[in-house]
Amino acid sequence: MTQTAQTVMPLSEVAPDRATEKFTFQEYLFYEGKPGEPDVRYELVRGQLVPMPAQSHLHTNIAKFLAYKLQRHFAAENLDLVANPLGTGVRTEEASSRIPDLVVCSQSVWEEVIPRAGAGVLDFPEKPNLVIEIVSTNRRDDYVTKRNEYENAEIPEYWIVDPKKNRVRIYSLTGEEGYSFVDFTKGAQIVSSQFPNLVLSVEEMLSPPILELLIKEELAQSQEFQQRAEAEHQRAEAEHQRAEAEHQRAEAEHQRAEEQQRQAEAERQRAEEQQQRAEKLAQRLLEMGVNPEEID
Repeated sequence: MTQTAQTVMPLSEVAPDRATEKFTFQEYLFYEGKPGEPDVRYELVRGQLVPMPAQSHLHTNIAKFLAYKLQRHFAAENLDLVANPLGTGVRTEEASSRIPDLVVCSQSVWEEVIPRAGAGVLDFPEKPNLVIEIVSTNRRDDYVTKRNEYENAEIPEYWIVDPKKNRVRIYSLTGEEGYSFVDFTKGAQIVSSQFPNLVLSVEEMLSPPILELLIKEELAQSQEFQQRAEAEHQRAEAEHQRAEAEHQRAEAEHQRAEEQQRQAEAERQRAEEQQQRAEKLAQRLLEMGVNPEEID
């Protein structure tokens, strides 16, 4: 994407009524907000700035949880993907840019756009693998308007997490026919064409734990597992040492038995030698005319 937008005058310095006019995509990237409303986030919808509603606590909790679960999954599967819940935008049309609740893209794309000036928006060539919207106030936006835009932008997968309907709808591109969807309700595990090994239940997506408590619990479980593994290692090491000591005792016993056998063999040889000497002496005595049996 060219950086010609850097020459555009910040719209906060233009007349106040300019904010109601049409914006180009490049102007949107460097829009600094209305005076007195620095924290309001805007989407660009066919050239019009549309303020985004404030998120509920549940909305925020779901977004944080999903980002964490996806990040953990990508790391475990060694996938070169990034899950970003921090307001990354996605350009969907020539003068439209949406800000999903969560965007998944490749690491190479993310590394490329990190240093880029202006709003954090993925342009057409930087297509994300997945976008997630959590339904809040304007349901039609998520189910109709944004769905059509994401489909036209050929984003492979689009999730709608709907706490009010107690379901998760997953749209997937199916060739030239565009999006097809499957609804997942409580009691079910979602099925993602993009991440077939992902294990995630609808129940935990709609009513997730507080992320910080979840991390603490996982760390405690990990520490407990490490402690058990260490204790098992120590038991195995102690058993190995006992086996080694038993082996050494058996080896020592074997060496003592061999020594006794050598001593018995030496004793036998000495006895044989004595017998041979006695037989030779008896033979000489006989040759000398002396009966050995008559010698007292």
